[in-house]
Amino acid sequence: MSQLTNQIAVVTGAGRGIGRAIALKFAAEGAEVVVVSRTAENSEKVAAEIRALGRKAWAFAVDVSDSASVTAAAEKILAEAGKVDILVNNAGVTRDGLLMRMSDADWDTVLDTNLKGAFLVTKAFSRAMLKARAGRIINISSVIGLIGNPGQCNYAASKAGLIGFTQSCAREFAARGITVNAIAPGFIQTDMTSELKEEMKAALLQQIPLGSFGEAEDIAGAALYLAGPAARYVTGQVLTVDGGMVM
Repeated sequence: MSQLTNQIAVVTGAGRGIGRAIALKFAAEGAEVVVVSRTAENSEKVAAEIRALGRKAWAFAVDVSDSASVTAAAEKILAEAGKVDILVNNAGVTRDGLLMRMSDADWDTVLDTNLKGAFLVTKAFSRAMLKARAGRIINISSVIGLIGNPGQCNYAASKAGLIGFTQSCAREFAARGITVNAIAPGFIQTDMTSELKEEMKAALLQQIPLGSFGEAEDIAGAALYLAGPAARYVTGQVLTVDGGMVM
């Protein structure tokens, strides 16, 4: 039997990159998936890929930083799907720049999407999970939240905050059988990293013992582990998937 048979998973930021890979991985393992992204076009595209695998999928366009939008979407999702067993908070943005030049808007956009978004989405679905006394919540952080990075103080703050959020939720929800964990990806080949200059890529590769960038599939595999039965007794943890970068 597939690991996630009869499970309903909600994946935010699922329109591309890591979120898409996680959504497809979950579907391949038997889950029905709610695809959430900022645009209806991307959500529908990935939902169609999931349906092609023979699984049920829903597509929602949601700004996770907007409380009213999240609440409305969560109510509709729970009404249509009936339950949510797995939640992956993956939605994230970058607005890079040196601290002295960073605008308030660039700080707020990153923190509101990456950190406040996870808070709003988790809050919206946690009541149903608590009532069911079961659930898996997986937050996609970053190695940048562990070690920082010049020009990314907003992104680093959001991802470090997500780790503290993960551990606090893990303690709050454990008594009801809900696990909450984080994944901290290293440098993964996505649309974000494709914009890096070649000299920067070469410098980054020197910091990675395995000598290569990761793939979105590597993060999807880690998410499947945390969502599946093998991680029954794992909560409050940060799983780094980074080629050994921060060991």
